[in-house]
Amino acid sequence: MSIAKIEKSEKALEAVVVRFAGDSGDGMQLTGSQFSDTSAMFGNDVATFPNYPSEIRAPQGSLYGVSGFQVHIGSVEISTPGDNVDLLVAMNPAGLKTNLHAVKPGYGIIVDTDSFTKKNLEKAHYESNPLEDGSLDEYQVIEVSMTSLTKEALKDVAGLDNKTITRTKNMFALGMVYWMYHRSRQHTIDFFRTKFKSRPELIEANTKVLNAGYYYSETLELIPNAYTVAPAKMPSGTYRIIMGNTATAWGFLAAAEKSGLELFLGSYPITPASEILHELVKHKHFGVKALQAEDEIAGISSAIGAAFAGDLAITTTSGPGLALKGEALGLAVMLELPLVVVDVQRGGPSTGLPTKTEQSDLLQAMFGRNGESPVIVIAASTPANCYDYAYAASKLALEHMTPVILLTDGYIANGSAPWKIQPVAEMPDITPRIIYGADSQWRSYNRDKDTLARDWAIPGTKGLEHRVGGLEKDQTTGEVSYDPENHQYMTDIRAEKIKRVQNEIPELQPRFAQKGDLLVVGWGGTFGTLYAAVKEMKQQGFEGIGLAHFNYINPLPKNTAEVLRNFKKIVVCELNSGQFASLLRMNFENIPFFQFNKVQGLPFGNVELTEKFKELLA
Repeated sequence: MSIAKIEKSEKALEAVVVRFAGDSGDGMQLTGSQFSDTSAMFGNDVATFPNYPSEIRAPQGSLYGVSGFQVHIGSVEISTPGDNVDLLVAMNPAGLKTNLHAVKPGYGIIVDTDSFTKKNLEKAHYESNPLEDGSLDEYQVIEVSMTSLTKEALKDVAGLDNKTITRTKNMFALGMVYWMYHRSRQHTIDFFRTKFKSRPELIEANTKVLNAGYYYSETLELIPNAYTVAPAKMPSGTYRIIMGNTATAWGFLAAAEKSGLELFLGSYPITPASEILHELVKHKHFGVKALQAEDEIAGISSAIGAAFAGDLAITTTSGPGLALKGEALGLAVMLELPLVVVDVQRGGPSTGLPTKTEQSDLLQAMFGRNGESPVIVIAASTPANCYDYAYAASKLALEHMTPVILLTDGYIANGSAPWKIQPVAEMPDITPRIIYGADSQWRSYNRDKDTLARDWAIPGTKGLEHRVGGLEKDQTTGEVSYDPENHQYMTDIRAEKIKRVQNEIPELQPRFAQKGDLLVVGWGGTFGTLYAAVKEMKQQGFEGIGLAHFNYINPLPKNTAEVLRNFKKIVVCELNSGQFASLLRMNFENIPFFQFNKVQGLPFGNVELTEKFKELLA
């Protein structure tokens, strides 16, 4: 087939979903991220879903050792990584078996036939070879001896051992996919030159294998069609593709710059939050101070000390770590110091599913401390807006003198999407409550009459000496007080201070229908899937369906009740057993709520959501 003939067989697509799957050592995360980065640079809208095993190195070829990376690219708006897969790249039998269910009948599967050995088939619990028994007849299966072809491509490259050669086969697969979707290889080649600048033989090897895969697809006519996915129409600006954890770190950097404070991070590494620490330590030139503490309690305690000293102080964790931080978080409530705690939620309880996503820390964030200890709770909802909500969490903490818990989750923290770069100069102002001098009548618990935030007096400032500690404070002097009426007053005013944050946060803005038959309610990282499902319902003619997605949990937006009462039915969709639904019932006793819950370590799928919505509308 000539090139001209190939071009005649091209198909234009609005969107496509590609999933790479193989052993955790096969480089699927790198392969997927390169494909998504390249597509974003081309101008496609992009959403990704990395899905990798909990074990550091699961047994090779095992079902529970499969690592996957799904990429959804389009010339139209993309808000989810997609449900069903248009192309599956399976590097071994286990990758095929665990992901075949997601492939649309009639669509493509690329397999490395060299990996379909008797031993690997047994590890994947196949009784017969699926490439030979007819079980894949309803798919377009492209069988490629990737491992052998990779070795052939590198036979003249010096300085490579057999293991290194075999590990580059993921680039052969990537080259094939680049040809299928008309992607440029240059971004990935530039990546090799940067990543392996001290190892020229690896630059040569990966480049050769990438090109080999690309030209293999083109020359040998293995693939019946090449596809084009045009750039998406997006608001003008400078974009980059960004992961949620990176966006979170950058949001804190922007907040420190805008507030004029130094940024302090005190944290203990924990999956899937560790990348925030990794990112921030790269930016010491911005005045970042990062402490990798010996445990979770030390991490938050060091951050409290930094807050007392006048820094923008943060600590990062996931569910088990948030539990350990609970006592110290109560201390920050008592001291009324600004502190941001980032909880990147994962599957639980206990160690649970550390690499899978869940929304099951909401009630812990709300109530997981002893005594009456209210804090602000907000939630990011996309990889890109992790930047905005990290910034918002910092602003609320610094201006209201209180701890803020920022909830993200493994889905958006590890996922990536295009992000329109926002100059710090265009971000909202942040005005910390720091005072630099006072008269003799000053007291440490003097409060702003509107927000009830107390003054922030930095240690070492003459005339602003004051006592801190975990014991209850006198409402005027800040000294230790055991007076019952004072404790009642301080308990009430700490709660009222959080409630008044309603005056600073935006009202809830429903999407699609503003009133009607069904309101879909979500919070946090489920936004993309809920948005896509409601949008599809609207396209199918269901006009009376709306979406209310919450980023502000405590306090709730002022107009929440008004929005809820505009719909006949309300369904709360969340990746837990009904925690936000319980909060809504506590606050709005006369409004009935339906629930749709999923606790599988996976995000919602579009089909399951639309089926549920149609059931409720029937």
